[in-house]
Amino acid sequence: MQDLPIELYRVNQVRTFDRIAIEEYGITGYELMSRAGDFIFNTIVSNCPDCRNWAVFCGGGNNGGDGYVVARLALEAGINACVYPIVDGAALKGDARLAFEAYTLAGGIFKPFTPDSALETDLIVDALLGSGLDRPVSGLYAKAINAINASASPVIAADIPSGLNADTGKVMGEAVKADYTVSLVGLKQGLFTGDAADFCGTILFSDLDIPQQVYERQHCSARRLMRIPFARRSRCAHKGVNGHVLIVGGDYGFSGAVRLAAEAALRIGAGLVTVATRPEHALTLNLDRPEIMCHGISDAYQLSERIKRASVIVLGPGLGSQLWGRSLFDAVLQSDKPIVMDADGLTILSRGTVHRDNWVLTPHPGEASRLLTASIAAIEADRFYAVSEMQKAYGGIVVLKGAGSLVANKTDIAISPTGNPGMASGGMGDVLSGVIGGLIAQGLSLQTAAEQGVYIHGLAGDLAAQAGGERGLLAGDLMSYLRQLVNE
Repeated sequence: MQDLPIELYRVNQVRTFDRIAIEEYGITGYELMSRAGDFIFNTIVSNCPDCRNWAVFCGGGNNGGDGYVVARLALEAGINACVYPIVDGAALKGDARLAFEAYTLAGGIFKPFTPDSALETDLIVDALLGSGLDRPVSGLYAKAINAINASASPVIAADIPSGLNADTGKVMGEAVKADYTVSLVGLKQGLFTGDAADFCGTILFSDLDIPQQVYERQHCSARRLMRIPFARRSRCAHKGVNGHVLIVGGDYGFSGAVRLAAEAALRIGAGLVTVATRPEHALTLNLDRPEIMCHGISDAYQLSERIKRASVIVLGPGLGSQLWGRSLFDAVLQSDKPIVMDADGLTILSRGTVHRDNWVLTPHPGEASRLLTASIAAIEADRFYAVSEMQKAYGGIVVLKGAGSLVANKTDIAISPTGNPGMASGGMGDVLSGVIGGLIAQGLSLQTAAEQGVYIHGLAGDLAAQAGGERGLLAGDLMSYLRQLVNE
């Protein structure tokens, strides 16, 4: 499968690339459209070679023009192609009109689309709505999308599945569920987070041979996370040089949260891990993992010695938000040690804004809604905006968890491509906080630890799902894979 670029862009940036290529490099708009159609056509032939009857849905803009080019090339190759135009070709303008006319001159076949149209076809090309969509899909477009989704035929989306917002990854009312998405000119950031995972299928990309100098004119809006290798340890290493993680939490009934975070920190390579928890839990929490040091903490005063010895503090797993948890929260925040904050720590934090540079916050959308005093729907409507606003308000590094987890600092957003639906189960966030804490303890910067922690955590989940399936995947199932991944 094709290696995708790391750089991701917003729609207005990609439009700028088009404009520069046309105005400064003499590549006509119709030439770019022809290159797009050619790449989409060859992608279909390569991935669906046995499909000989194609239905091409064409809208009224340049995305529809790409579809007309694809349909013409299919006819010229002896493939039975038929266009379902949602907009009358006579109403098309510019390059899309030229593509329509070329298809017509090639003997193109048209079928009017009606909601009860029977799609007797081997393959569907979605060229309805391009990346510029900024309002909910309605009318005949929505009905066409529903008809496409009702078909059992493979679907190839031109540039982006119609109905998916290219900037946010949010479905705008209705969206095509594609098996392949052929992204063009610049990879859109919305293809990799939010709803996108259910709609894009396999993503392929072509820059349409636009000169690289064009891309150097703008900084990408986000980037895809890539795994980086870990340096081999010195043969003289000892536990002291690999850091000491202190995990604070585990109120009554929630000892499992700190237990999972602690083992994750150990499995990712931390030299020492201490859990500060309720005295009742400290007696038994490490029975099956004696490498974890456990200390019963009744009040914040007892926590001070543990804080002094720590390299990094993971605050929040099972902490609760009662007096005990709040007092430990306040004690940790009085220190200058780096912090990884999750779960109940984030709930307490949301009750009063604190700005700090040396921490990593790891909210899921529900916790993010409390941190920003917004609805979960608002968070999910634009995850890029939400993670940026949290970073501005609270500082440090912010991880917005979910499908396509985002990692933000002051100037940059990274998206993780790893993880799967099986990880939607209790304890996964506790494991992630332990992983990030363990990486910080070993000397990684907060940003690198957060980015690589998110990536490795998701990849461990993917490996565990491959071994035993997604349903029933437990947070504890990731442990052996975490160890494997940091030793590859």
